[in-house]
Amino acid sequence: MKKLLLLLFILSLHNVTAQTSEKEDKKDILAVLKAQRLAWSDDDMEGFMEAYWKSDSLKFYGPNGITQGWDNTFEKYRRSYPDKDHTGILSFKINDVSKISENNYYVLGEYHLKRNVGNADGFFMLLFRKIETDWKIIVDTSY
Repeated sequence: MKKLLLLLFILSLHNVTAQTSEKEDKKDILAVLKAQRLAWSDDDMEGFMEAYWKSDSLKFYGPNGITQGWDNTFEKYRRSYPDKDHTGILSFKINDVSKISENNYYVLGEYHLKRNVGNADGFFMLLFRKIETDWKIIVDTSY
């Protein structure tokens, strides 16, 4: 009976730790998105790109197909949003943040741009991975 109680106690501690860890992960991912939103709205494309995995394996999938790699994604953004009139003010509506596996989450949401050249709205799905100590976007699907 003592062994059973000890086992139940250990399992409950593990469950509480896992829930706390997942809450922290989600909080940290939302903090990355907030920093990204603020950088975009400040016309700081380099700061915005800090959220992305700086790797040739990064993938961005949008209306013009797949863009492979951090450098290519950065150039795509710079061409499409050359100045403050085009970047404008970014807001997100986050609809879901879900754990896929250890150190991997997906985020579903909507973006809204208020800008001088005309407002823009769309949706996205991001795949986040914890790389070393930082949460990074490894796949971005935005339309």
